[in-house]
Amino acid sequence: MSFRTERLYLEFLRLTRRLSNSQIMMVLAVVVGVLAGLGTYLFEILLHGIKSGLIRWFPVDSAHVLFLIYPAVGIILATLFVKYIVRDNISEGVTRVLHAMSRRNSRIAGHNCWTSVVGGATTIGFGGSVGPEAPIVLTGAAIGSNIGRLARLNYKHTTLLLCCGAGAALAAIFKAPITGVVFVLEILMLDITAGSVIPLLIASITATTMAFMLRGFDPILAITLAPEDAFELWQIPLFILLGGLSGLMSWYFTSMNSRVGNFFKGLDKQYKKWLWGGVILGVLIFIFPPLYGEGYEGFTSLMHGNAQELFNNSLFYRFRDIDWVIILFVIATMFFKVIAMASTNAAGGVGGTFAPSLFVGAFTGASLALVCNTLFGWEVSIVSFTLVGMAGVMSGVMKAPLTSIFLIAELSNGYGLFIPLMITACISFAVGYYLDPDSIYTKQLRLNGELLTHDKDQSVFVFLKLEELMETDFLRIRENMTLGDIVHIISTARRNIFPVIDNFGRLIGVVQLDDLREDMFKHEKYGRPISDYMIPPPDKILEHEAILSVMEKFEDKHAWMLPVVDKQGRYLGFISKSRILNAYREQLVKIQQ
Repeated sequence: MSFRTERLYLEFLRLTRRLSNSQIMMVLAVVVGVLAGLGTYLFEILLHGIKSGLIRWFPVDSAHVLFLIYPAVGIILATLFVKYIVRDNISEGVTRVLHAMSRRNSRIAGHNCWTSVVGGATTIGFGGSVGPEAPIVLTGAAIGSNIGRLARLNYKHTTLLLCCGAGAALAAIFKAPITGVVFVLEILMLDITAGSVIPLLIASITATTMAFMLRGFDPILAITLAPEDAFELWQIPLFILLGGLSGLMSWYFTSMNSRVGNFFKGLDKQYKKWLWGGVILGVLIFIFPPLYGEGYEGFTSLMHGNAQELFNNSLFYRFRDIDWVIILFVIATMFFKVIAMASTNAAGGVGGTFAPSLFVGAFTGASLALVCNTLFGWEVSIVSFTLVGMAGVMSGVMKAPLTSIFLIAELSNGYGLFIPLMITACISFAVGYYLDPDSIYTKQLRLNGELLTHDKDQSVFVFLKLEELMETDFLRIRENMTLGDIVHIISTARRNIFPVIDNFGRLIGVVQLDDLREDMFKHEKYGRPISDYMIPPPDKILEHEAILSVMEKFEDKHAWMLPVVDKQGRYLGFISKSRILNAYREQLVKIQQ
């Protein structure tokens, strides 16, 4: 630790020597909330400045050729910034926070306190069709993590401050403190205890207060429900239908995001990713201008019944008063938003999926309302269906129904839509979970065995690493050896099991000492090949395999020792069940302390 950090720590100890641990965490939660709120404000100022300078002067009645160019420029600038200045991966902010909690002792690099702000604002300001929430959440989490590091807190308290920062940042950007708390409890999966919830509340309220002081009391989405927007019982079947549609759209959202990402991963050169990303994004934004940036203006216009504003700067501007054109335009924009978002991130941009899920949800709800009003002559509230649709798709994409419900309730300044919000969010969650149980944030982490959950037994296993528990001091036997060769080898062995490998180091079987005992003292049998005594292992463990998966193999095969091999089948060592259980107990004690 540097001299300056040491001085800060000593000063921290001096100022807090009379405080209990709980009181110290509350004080630090206030500090995290203030800094997260300030970071959010700086992000919005930078984003607004870039966006205003680039597109505010465009005439609304015609498309502009710069829409074809801006997105590619933003992606290139963000990629170069990350590669040559940051030199670290700052994309997929929420996923990186979850990864830090499970694999890096909740330590997030200090540069994330500002680099996500610059990278995200550049990407979105130039038209990248992603959201600002993920960079903001990563920024807030980094602030909390680094304050915990400076205060030399243990893993448990550092994790709590990290979550305070993430929740505070989200609360500040939406001016929704309850949403910030619920987001942490539901998506970051922090334990619900008085010791964790109170600092979370303090940090979220502090950050929201900072947002009010710096940006005023106007909400990020200025929505006020009118009497005609009130929920009516006869609309319940429509909200059930909206829940089903939202669940299907959430599955389309996650699956299309994966497909586009895999396509870009197949491109071997960065310039090819820039080219494809720039062309896809540029053409889509040129045809559908609401796809520019995070898209808040687009679904705000829908909510206020001003669907014609979606056609500003569009090739279809002169058709903005035709009802069926509006419906087709809204539906097409909804589907292409996912492709635009995925292309932005995969090509090298910095942004998240939070705002795009709200965008797709808003357009899903508005599409249903517009169809009902145009084809059947009903008077369905576009405002309420847009809001409820936002909660529906967000619930399915993030597998976070409570976060989506409370976010929309806070944004709409009341709980008049609470019943339809619950109906739609729960149905969408159920449909989305049936089609894909993982959220857009957790899928890759779960596949890698790096996901923390509310199941604490499983979460402890996430901290254990196979390479640290693997034992390698087993004597190796060549496949062409005889019993006589083995007897001389095992005379000094401390193990009772031996891997048998071929000339390329691949594991072909194992030999157990108990199987040799009967013949090892019979000299006339020393010429027998070792293959006569070799047996196949009950199962094999792949290198870097998740410990939870290893334990499942132990239970399934009723084994206590299994060999570890690489992808080519080469022998690496053995892993024992008893060693895993001992490490589990040690890790459990460490987490509790």
